[in-house]
Amino acid sequence: MKNPAPTFALALALAGSLSLKAQPAAGDSASDVKLIPSEDRIRVEIGGQLFTEYIYSGASRSYCYPILAPDGTPLTRDFPMKNTPGEETDHPWHRSFWFAHSMVGGVDFWNEGTGDNEAAPANKGHTVIDGAVETTSGKVGVIHVRDRWLDHDGVLVCTDERTLRFHASDAGRFIDFEITLNALADRPLLIGDNKDGTMAIRLAEWLTMARKTRRGPVGGTGHIVTAKGDLDAQAWGKRADWADYHAEHAGQTYGVAIFDSPQNLRHPTWWMARDYGLFGANPFGQHDYENLKDQPHLGDYTVPAGGSLTLRYRFYFHYGDEKDGRVAEQYAEYAKVQ
Repeated sequence: MKNPAPTFALALALAGSLSLKAQPAAGDSASDVKLIPSEDRIRVEIGGQLFTEYIYSGASRSYCYPILAPDGTPLTRDFPMKNTPGEETDHPWHRSFWFAHSMVGGVDFWNEGTGDNEAAPANKGHTVIDGAVETTSGKVGVIHVRDRWLDHDGVLVCTDERTLRFHASDAGRFIDFEITLNALADRPLLIGDNKDGTMAIRLAEWLTMARKTRRGPVGGTGHIVTAKGDLDAQAWGKRADWADYHAEHAGQTYGVAIFDSPQNLRHPTWWMARDYGLFGANPFGQHDYENLKDQPHLGDYTVPAGGSLTLRYRFYFHYGDEKDGRVAEQYAEYAKVQ
């Protein structure tokens, strides 16, 4: 192995040698999760150090930012939350880690402003918290929240209930994301076939693939691989149980894998895996991903009036590439309990 993957506990020890802020608080074990609520966010600490924050105010939808490896390395893009030299500033609606889709009840909940997808509806929606945010700390930190999905005039389109679970092991750090979309009692909810969605993360610039732009060469040392062996650019639009994005940075390889639950609609999902670091799972983009231009509604899905749809994903933040991080084995363990 070019870069042996340190264990979670070793990573904490290494981080502690660099910064007092990275040391676990007294009484905290390396895997204890503490959730700290404030006015507009929930701070998530693992072993006494920041992992991420769940931010539910000030944007068109809730998101997690930053997301840090055990040694403190940021794994997601800073923009648009802050400007960092060398980062691309495209797609300001790509906020670190989020769930959204471009066609929900005739409203675009993915893009903002004019967006960049001509097929998406002009009506741009947003989500707001509905009621209290429930949190539980422990070996697994849990956030449970309800949301209202509103169009640009504030008209209710649908609701959701979502649960985020944060935990860690010697293998790495995890976020389990579960969401139930609820159709209104008096009308069905159409989720349209479009590539812009759905469970997504925007990776740090150094994690992206090397690519050419009008400004010249940009990007990092990133590579993409799926469970079926599709690599880099060939991974976009392909179906697989999991996909992994990894890169070398400052002498260490870091990886981010997304697992599609076997219970999910249309499992295995299609992958929105872009060379510039947009990385997501989308069960509603079939005609786009399979280039079926004569069947633009093939991937449409309708939740009946009063009905619901539940989707589940796991994010696995690890050291090493997909082999060193034992991504296939981690997915197999995840799939057993779904």
